[in-house]
Amino acid sequence: MSHPLPVVRGRGTSWNPPNRFERLHLEREGWTDPDDPPPETVLLDDATRSLLVRNGSPDVGFDVGINPYRGCAHGCAYCLSPETPVLYADMIWRPLGYVKVGHVLLGFDEYPAPGYTRKLRPAMVENVWWSKQKTHRIILDSSEVISTGNHMWLQASAFRWSRTEQLRPGRWLRLMPVVENEGIDLDYKVGYIAGLTVADGTFRYEAGQRSDKLGFPAAYWRIALKDVEPPYRTMTFLKDLGIHLAARKFAPGSGQPLLTKVETRKLAHLEVLHGLQAPRLESRSYARGFLAGFFDGEGHNGTSLRMSQVDVGMLQRVQRYGRVLGFDLKIEKARTPRATSLRLVGGIGERVRFLGVIQPAIRRKIEALFGRMPPTVPELVRAVENGKRTDVVDIQTSTGTFYAAGLATHNCYARPTHEYLGFSAGLDFETRILVKRDAPALLREALTSPRWKPEPIMLSGNTDAYQPVERRLRITRRCLEVLAELRNPVAITTKSYLVTRDADLLGELARHDAVAVTLSITTLRNDVQRLMEPRASTPGRRLGAIRVLADAGIPVGVNVAPVVPGLTDHELPAIMEAAADAGATYANYILLRLPHGVKDLFETWLEQHFPERRDRVLNRVRELRAGKLYDARFEVRGRGEGPWADQLRALFHVCRERLGLNRPPALSVRAFRRPEPANRGPQMDLFG
Repeated sequence: MSHPLPVVRGRGTSWNPPNRFERLHLEREGWTDPDDPPPETVLLDDATRSLLVRNGSPDVGFDVGINPYRGCAHGCAYCLSPETPVLYADMIWRPLGYVKVGHVLLGFDEYPAPGYTRKLRPAMVENVWWSKQKTHRIILDSSEVISTGNHMWLQASAFRWSRTEQLRPGRWLRLMPVVENEGIDLDYKVGYIAGLTVADGTFRYEAGQRSDKLGFPAAYWRIALKDVEPPYRTMTFLKDLGIHLAARKFAPGSGQPLLTKVETRKLAHLEVLHGLQAPRLESRSYARGFLAGFFDGEGHNGTSLRMSQVDVGMLQRVQRYGRVLGFDLKIEKARTPRATSLRLVGGIGERVRFLGVIQPAIRRKIEALFGRMPPTVPELVRAVENGKRTDVVDIQTSTGTFYAAGLATHNCYARPTHEYLGFSAGLDFETRILVKRDAPALLREALTSPRWKPEPIMLSGNTDAYQPVERRLRITRRCLEVLAELRNPVAITTKSYLVTRDADLLGELARHDAVAVTLSITTLRNDVQRLMEPRASTPGRRLGAIRVLADAGIPVGVNVAPVVPGLTDHELPAIMEAAADAGATYANYILLRLPHGVKDLFETWLEQHFPERRDRVLNRVRELRAGKLYDARFEVRGRGEGPWADQLRALFHVCRERLGLNRPPALSVRAFRRPEPANRGPQMDLFG
């Protein structure tokens, strides 16, 4: 019998579009209060063919995860058209559809620290999602952009965030003008080699020489820099000209830093390189490449962007190329014997444009702009029009921000996978569970592939692998059967006593040092736990799970998470002591994290259940996050910073040492075994 879906208004999206995930059935489970019936749970068949997920986050503790169930994802439907240009940290604009996890964009502070302004920051792409959504077209003075209604933009006047659906004609947003990505062609490569050579290279050669040893000093060409990017770029560019050279390290003198060099004495090479220095038809691409090479060799990006050299004639040539590209480079003669300089006229915005146009190689010179004020200008919204339903891309960055179509914008933060499927971040997160029934088969296929290099897997990397429905579907257990058979190490974090059901498989893995199980405990108080985690095992049951696993010889620990300042933080020593008494051998803790949309959910929860503590808790969180409710930086987001964070860290370490709790055990891949192909024939052994 089918049941209609309840109409639920999510915090991130106000509608539930159709999707390709088949609804299996509805059920109520895991609820003990008959007077407070839970909402119906919808199980959806996750038909995607991917299983292994790599996170790339240095403070997570694992690289590969699998998710038999997905029901823990957040963020508004912050999606944009794939064609939308986004600004990378190298100051080059590329289409949003090009973005991959691990790429680094140019972001900025989501909220400025008290008394300060926002600053430019590197923004690591942590997640990318594609979906089909209803869109709007925002028409601006200088451009237009297609986005979903919930995408957020930075206002120019109040510097507050506004959703697309809130925008009206006459509003002003913050804009950084988009610069076309002109790419790199052969002319650019020739110009780059020439510019780097005259800036920081050595070239001795006379046309027509029959031996490199006829002159003195001997004929040769070399570039040598402490930055590795220009030599390796030059080496790559030279291959396109038929010159194959290698980059090598060398020390120019005792106590001096290592340099990376590319050099040649071969006359055929020198003749080609000599031709690159000769006057030629100087196209725009050649000018871009020449400036990039010259900037890599002689440039500086500090209080101003400058390029310096003794040869004023060469600076005039560079100045001419800059004029071709629309830049004002002013010659400033030195008042001392030092080299004369070319200074780029204009502010930070002109520097961003200059670096985006010439595309230099040295990262540190580009990244010198991090920590400076965003060079945005007000941009007028002319119209906001309803658009069609189309493919859009949603990304999550470490800063929560990036630049799209020139506009300062906000990305999805946490819990996003439900939103991009058309679900809300609130009730849908709890009641719309995606079930990957073929996860065991996909796991076996991935781990038996010759391409798989054994490494620990997190079960799961997103949500609890022991949700109530696991009692019946047993997907997690069947995944563990695969892992135990192949002896691939696995780490499990759960809040459920149900993990004890699989003690036989976990024990098999433990014999090969290939498993560690962590029970998350937030509080020892049943009343608080029922409010925070109403469908999870009670604190007593979780401690019981630690005891059962420890008695079975399975490495087990406790994760005090999340530590809620002003509400549960005082329980940290008691939780660790109770876990140690139950048999835990290691411990960890994670502070409460409130990424963008989660703040709204948590504040509402506090107001409902702990109104008298609301301000205390939120103020303490801000103390840990430099005045903000969230800080996405690696190594900081789970620990916080400041005096209170230091105090909590010290308390944790004292308790851990007193109780003999260590770090999680290192998992071993030594016992991993890949089964022989079933159809192996005798002919494969002929040359064995």
